[in-house]
Amino acid sequence: MAGAVYSARYHARRDAGQMTDAVFWDGFAGLVVVFPAVLIPFLASPWLGLAVASLATATAVAAYVWSPRVMARQQARLHEAAAQAEIEAAAARHRTVLSRWQRYELDPACCIDYPDMTDVRRPETAALIKAMREAERIRAVEAAGYLPAVTRLEHALGRAEAAAGVPTS
Repeated sequence: MAGAVYSARYHARRDAGQMTDAVFWDGFAGLVVVFPAVLIPFLASPWLGLAVASLATATAVAAYVWSPRVMARQQARLHEAAAQAEIEAAAARHRTVLSRWQRYELDPACCIDYPDMTDVRRPETAALIKAMREAERIRAVEAAGYLPAVTRLEHALGRAEAAAGVPTS
């Protein structure tokens, strides 16, 4: 009975509290299972039938009371997993931007071709360095501000490359 109650509450919550076919069939399936499970022991012994009916009622009430908490916990876990996936995607973007930047720092040919990319006196390059520091700092401190910081870093690198005359790929 607990499974039927939980399933009916789940479908009712999913369908914004509307009495849908899914809710009806969940309740009907629960009754189809519980009715014979109570009737057969009742025919053997009225006290046994009363005990089984009480047990079925108690599990239904417990499922009715606890199912919103269980569903809320499941929803929170799904939300946390989605947030973690976003952070991992932002971290991958961050690594990509840093690897693009490393070309200008470590490759002598790029250093010669685009000296403005390493000249922090240029406003665009200085903004890029600040955006790098900010993204690194925020990654260690707070997850909420990390995604916008990585986006700002990507834009800062694009602006610095444009100012240095790097051709777009």
